[in-house]
Amino acid sequence: MPFVALGGLLVIVCVLAYAYGAVALGNRVQVLAVARAVAAGQAFTAADLRPVSAAQDASVQLVPATQAAQVIGRSAVVPLLPGTLLTPAVVGDAAFPPAGKVTASVAVKPGQYPQGLASGARVSVYVAAPAGVGAQPAPAASSAPSLSTPTRLPAVVLAVDLAGDGQGATVITLLLDASDAGRLAGAPAGGVVLMQTAPDGS
Repeated sequence: MPFVALGGLLVIVCVLAYAYGAVALGNRVQVLAVARAVAAGQAFTAADLRPVSAAQDASVQLVPATQAAQVIGRSAVVPLLPGTLLTPAVVGDAAFPPAGKVTASVAVKPGQYPQGLASGARVSVYVAAPAGVGAQPAPAASSAPSLSTPTRLPAVVLAVDLAGDGQGATVITLLLDASDAGRLAGAPAGGVVLMQTAPDGS
């Protein structure tokens, strides 16, 4: 009798497990994922995409696998790693950079950017004003130099080249607003500091 009861219990457990699995699978959908690394600005090809099964969640907007044809030819807004699920936010226009944006590279030395900075990170780029521009005069009795307030430019890191310029500096490529291009271009030598921000840019 104990064995019969145990067998009956196992049957019930198996039935419940099957029912749970069926419900779970019923809530899954086929979506697009990245099959291999895609650089920011790179156009998607069929080889870059693969369909995967993912749990359906109304709070997360994923790209259905049936829309692969609409994604091919468009570009990645940020660098994407294999296995990343595609969302409309990371799929940009066919042209890169997007309208109103520019890409720029800056050479910065240790201390001017955070350790471990990687592609896709959001940063605040602080640009010092050229000498004598916007400087606050020091009090007459003080020998301290005049100070200027740096300009803050929001940006996204597209690439980090640790090999850099061969002179000890790391070259970081940024995506930023076209309206900020002039401020970055006018930065004095050594006058750029990058600070990583939260994913929402705050």
